[in-house]
Amino acid sequence: MISFMGMGFLLVKAKVADSSHAKTFSSFLIYCGTPAMFIASFQEMEYESTNNIYLLEAFLISLAVQLLIFALIALVLGRKIKIGKYKILTIGSFMGNVGFLGQPVVQALFPTSPLVSCYCMMFALSMNILVFTLGEYLISGQRKYISIKRLILNPTVLAALVALPMYALKIKLPEAAFDIVYTARSMNAPVCMLILGLRLASMNAKEVFGEPFAYLTSFMKLIVAPLITLLVVSVIPGLDNVFKVTMVIAAGTPCASVILAIAEVHDCESKRAAYSLLVSSILCVVTLPLLALIVSR
Repeated sequence: MISFMGMGFLLVKAKVADSSHAKTFSSFLIYCGTPAMFIASFQEMEYESTNNIYLLEAFLISLAVQLLIFALIALVLGRKIKIGKYKILTIGSFMGNVGFLGQPVVQALFPTSPLVSCYCMMFALSMNILVFTLGEYLISGQRKYISIKRLILNPTVLAALVALPMYALKIKLPEAAFDIVYTARSMNAPVCMLILGLRLASMNAKEVFGEPFAYLTSFMKLIVAPLITLLVVSVIPGLDNVFKVTMVIAAGTPCASVILAIAEVHDCESKRAAYSLLVSSILCVVTLPLLALIVSR
């Protein structure tokens, strides 16, 4: 993953690419990569009625954990949560790159279990529901974003509305179509890291790595969020170790790329959002393997 970030960085420095290209790649991830990831994950798994409970648990637990982290931060910050930099800290602390980085990691940890990819997709589904409702409301301060329309009309939820019925009805894509969505899914992690390299090359490294707020947000997202998740899944009876590991790894992914997008759209501390995204994505190279070691024991 880091090598792809390095490629993006070097392409810009060699002046054969431009950092503005990151926006095009981001559009690919949001509107093509995410749906492909969701559909491919459920296409790989054979339908079993017992899995429905596990998938529902993954969705509800991930949703509850993210809301719990938000509530704790809101309680600590109080009125400060309305200040731009604290808005970024808040959403950056629980909204992560679950699909683009979490799914490849858990798939590598459990290569013979297609169910873990689906756990990640349910986590990503709950996160995207919050991004386009609570996240945009918090960043913009406008209640219009808390609506059923915003909840449904986002790429991840629309992909779920396609993938889940196909899974339940045991409908498989033709081989050629499956190859397309599988290939698009495989591109997500490299493209995500390429984007980070492109963006990093256009920024002042001293500013990026000299911003204390980026480290605070990264600490909350990479350390505090997965530890809270570990605590939650540890006290819930009946959860197997694979489920627990997947939930903790998903919670410990770096800040979500979409945070930068909504910060830019609503003109709210986009630089701090970019710095938090970059720093957390680089630091996760250390924290994700450590989390995997800790929770898989």
